Amino acid sequence: MSGPGGGTTRGTLYVLATPIGNLGDLSPRAAEVLRSVRAVAAEDTRRTARLFAHLGAGAPTLISLPAFDERGRLEPILDRLRSGQEVALCTDAGTPGVSDPGVALVAAAWEAGARVIPIPGPSAALAALMASGLPADQFFFTGFLPRKGGGRTERLAFLRGLPATLVLYEAGNRTAATLLDLAQALGDRPAVVGRELTKLHEELVRGRLSELAAHFAGEVKGEVTIVVAGADEAPAQVAVEPLDQELRRRLAAGEAPSVTAREVARARGLKRGEVYDALERLKREPP
Repeated sequence: MSGPGGGTTRGTLYVLATPIGNLGDLSPRAAEVLRSVRAVAAEDTRRTARLFAHLGAGAPTLISLPAFDERGRLEPILDRLRSGQEVALCTDAGTPGVSDPGVALVAAAWEAGARVIPIPGPSAALAALMASGLPADQFFFTGFLPRKGGGRTERLAFLRGLPATLVLYEAGNRTAATLLDLAQALGDRPAVVGRELTKLHEELVRGRLSELAAHFAGEVKGEVTIVVAGADEAPAQVAVEPLDQELRRRLAAGEAPSVTAREVARARGLKRGEVYDALERLKREPP
């Protein structure tokens, strides 16, 4: 178990959520922490400098911690924590580590014996979820889907059976394609799309996945969060068609016996030979 040890004074890493759009969403506690720390590890130092300008406060030392080189830039921050300093971790918008940099630094801070203190606040995932009207007692956040190929197919297949509400991020220009892929993989479920949440051009639209794909088929700008209803935990009970009735119906439609035997056996948990025998018996029946 990681944690401060030996009675040695250690630094503190504040994992601090920042506004996803509306700067008024910065909490008083977050503002107080930003004003008090000696350094800020920032995904983009220019964005974080603008946040300090909004606060009317001079920025402390800003240390760049971009997503593409997070692990390579940890040591100067860890040195500060080891010397007992307080450092805040901020990403461009929202909560560090949630589809944003920060995981590596937080883990390293624990290993270095620093205190890790979360300063919660804005999150596009939670904002969209709370506005969706879909169940939030259990939900699964999956960030951005893989762009294409087998990774995307596998992720969608994994999501298909989850009974929890699904939350994911997408870029504006890929929104319609992702909604169509979700509809094809999961079924045409109820969903909500939140675009540019908390910003001037905020948009929230609710409907079936296919309807939302049509709505967002044109040029879409900005950042998008998609919330999708989870799979039914207990599928509705439907009346099971008697076996002979189903086989007669399929024979009348001209379906190949091999196809009928395979599909019916799989759906009903029967042996394929049993279905073939039933088909042969029905064929011998007088018209």
